[in-house]
Amino acid sequence: MNNIRFGVLGGTGFLGGHVTERLQTMGLPTFSASRRTNVDARKFADVVGWIMENDLTHVINLAAECGGIGLNQRAPADLWLASMQINATVLDAARYCNLQKLTLIGTACSYAALAPTPFKEDDLMYFGFPEYTNSAYGVAKLATYFGARAYRDQYGLNSIYLVPVNLYGPYDHFNPDTSHVIAALIERFVQAEADNTPVVVVWGTGKATREFLYAADAADGIIHATMEYNDKELVNLGSGSEVSIRDLTTLIADLTGYKGEIVWDSSKPDGQMRRCLDTTRATERLGWTAQTDLRTGLAATIDWYKNNKRGQNVRRSDLHYAGTV
Repeated sequence: MNNIRFGVLGGTGFLGGHVTERLQTMGLPTFSASRRTNVDARKFADVVGWIMENDLTHVINLAAECGGIGLNQRAPADLWLASMQINATVLDAARYCNLQKLTLIGTACSYAALAPTPFKEDDLMYFGFPEYTNSAYGVAKLATYFGARAYRDQYGLNSIYLVPVNLYGPYDHFNPDTSHVIAALIERFVQAEADNTPVVVVWGTGKATREFLYAADAADGIIHATMEYNDKELVNLGSGSEVSIRDLTTLIADLTGYKGEIVWDSSKPDGQMRRCLDTTRATERLGWTAQTDLRTGLAATIDWYKNNKRGQNVRRSDLHYAGTV
């Protein structure tokens, strides 16, 4: 460990901030970069220059552009292009710099719409196309996984590929136009409670189910894998707990103190009806399991939002990783 120097690309964003803080708390040499620090992950020269100037040995790439169902519907081409550009550039820069280790982050959106749940890593390509509402982003991330395997085969690049489930927690991207479901619901219900709003309208039927992973747990899993895991097979990172959007919404309303009516707008999409991950491989090969239950994590996230970002747009980098939809 004495000679390892960590780089976190996209390190001023949501998940990147958690990973950077955790590495620094561990006393490890850590260099965070994003477009806020004039390192554009789309530009080969920027990434190579950052790696070489800081003599980095290990890079965790968390640079991305992503968002919830609304953003995926409005800007699928933008999300696809950003993911393809970023990950192709980072892979080639890592190869050029003879990096010791590259950690890449995927998305549960890459699993097929018809894949049985919980999603197993070995089923990634066997059940068809990803769910359409976020397929452009999911396909781009899928290409990254196979790109990593190709760079390993041709150049011997030691890269690993991790797939975290939907993320939430302090420092999340609270913006009604682009947020993922938990951040969007927290923002909406905190404001509704403050304004005594009688009715809150929520997209979909509430019947879809999702698994959520607290960002600090995800950061621990990513760091652990970066230090210990060197195989080409992808690894899922999840909490092992699935909840319906209806129950999630009720829980957030309760934790924020909202007493009004919740109305479901079934004209809006639910997205994939079930999305959760099989995390057996993470337990067996990484010795890692999530530690934070949903209620505890939500309470901490709501508390952070009320104390730090209520009524404001959350700080984020131009490149950020907020989780999956």
